[in-house]
Amino acid sequence: MTPLTELPLGTRVVVRYRIEGGFTDALGPLRACDAETCTVETKRGLVVVPLDAVVAAKPVPPAPQRRSASPDH
Repeated sequence: MTPLTELPLGTRVVVRYRIEGGFTDALGPLRACDAETCTVETKRGLVVVPLDAVVAAKPVPPAPQRRSASPDH
C-alpha cells in the first residue's frame, strides 16, 4: 500500500482512523498531507486526520456518475 504522504494531492482516498469510542472513515480527494496530518475533502467539508490515528488508507476509484431523474418516471 502506498503511504498517504506519497499519494498525489487530489487522489480520491478512503482513510479509516481511530476516534473516541471506535473508528470512522473519511472519503474524498486528498487535499493536503505532511508528516503529521492528512486532509481529506469529504461531502461534509475538510477533515484533518492525525496520521498516528490512521489504521488503514487506500486510493479508491472516482465516484460513480449520479443518475439524472428521467422525466418519463
